[in-house]
Amino acid sequence: MTATPSVLITGASTGIGAGYAERFAQRGHDLILVARNTARMETLAERLRAETGVAIDIIAADLANPAERAVVEARLSDDARIGILVNNAGTTLAGTFLEQATDDIERLVTLNTTALVRLAHAIAPRLAQAGEGSIINIGSVVGLAPEFGMAVYGATKAFALHLSQALNLQLGPQGVYVQAVLPATTRTEIWDHAGVDVDTLQAVMEVNDLVDAALSGFDRREAVTIPPLHDVGQWDAFETARQAMIPGFGQSRPAARYLGDA
Repeated sequence: MTATPSVLITGASTGIGAGYAERFAQRGHDLILVARNTARMETLAERLRAETGVAIDIIAADLANPAERAVVEARLSDDARIGILVNNAGTTLAGTFLEQATDDIERLVTLNTTALVRLAHAIAPRLAQAGEGSIINIGSVVGLAPEFGMAVYGATKAFALHLSQALNLQLGPQGVYVQAVLPATTRTEIWDHAGVDVDTLQAVMEVNDLVDAALSGFDRREAVTIPPLHDVGQWDAFETARQAMIPGFGQSRPAARYLGDA
């Protein structure tokens, strides 16, 4: 791997992915941009090449399509220059669980979870063998809050968080850093998929602010970065409470409340 590794970014044509492309290019990293919209990626790449001088490749791929996704997996597995994966591609759906079509739900789950884990699995063995590298998984605070009512989308983002934390524990000792980034409401086109006018929402974070905060967490090597959470003590308390339960899971008998003993 080179001293300044290449960065592969999914969902790179707009929004958070494009923001990561800009910031990593400014840091001197060559880029591989992945998305469906080739024209947008070419426009972004042309500007970043002119501004920063980095090399930029483009892969047009629908990551919910197994054949197209396989091209990206192969690049991650085989290209030793790639040392950072930004797993950003994702979508959501309008309506409630009962209103959403089954096929649309399946595509959402495929893009938000299957593609994310397959791409991580494509690059992780090579990074572990090299003893260095990073995987950034873009989750969401919705994965922590079923109260927001985004049942399937939130479940996929809970998956992204759990996977990131588990991989950081497993791969960290081998030199691989895995970060989960949990945005809240951010000004991106995902709101169009949800059928929501983002301008009607309150406390909307701009993409550049989100990405700058996420990269500050990346530089600090945070396992979980939550840019909108001002009181980090709340997250620390949450994690402490969660970890305190773990010893209690190892029991041979159900709790007394389920046995009529209390």
